[in-house]
Amino acid sequence: MKYIEFGIGNIWLMRTETELEDGSEYEEKGIVGPVKFHSLYMRIWIGKNVWIIDLKEGLKKGKKKRNAFKIIIGVVST
Repeated sequence: MKYIEFGIGNIWLMRTETELEDGSEYEEKGIVGPVKFHSLYMRIWIGKNVWIIDLKEGLKKGKKKRNAFKIIIGVVST
């Protein structure tokens, strides 16, 4: 899966994060294709709390181990 994200809180204002089948991941600056639209989401991370609003999966809430502040709009690509 690829996650193309735009917003504050990441290293770059726009980035592509790619998850590999073995669970590892890497990120690259900008939009890296090919892009096959799967879903659109918004992620809000304040402190250790994360809320994700996804068009396909709905609202999800989670906890992280580290504190951060991020507001991200992203596209999930298969």
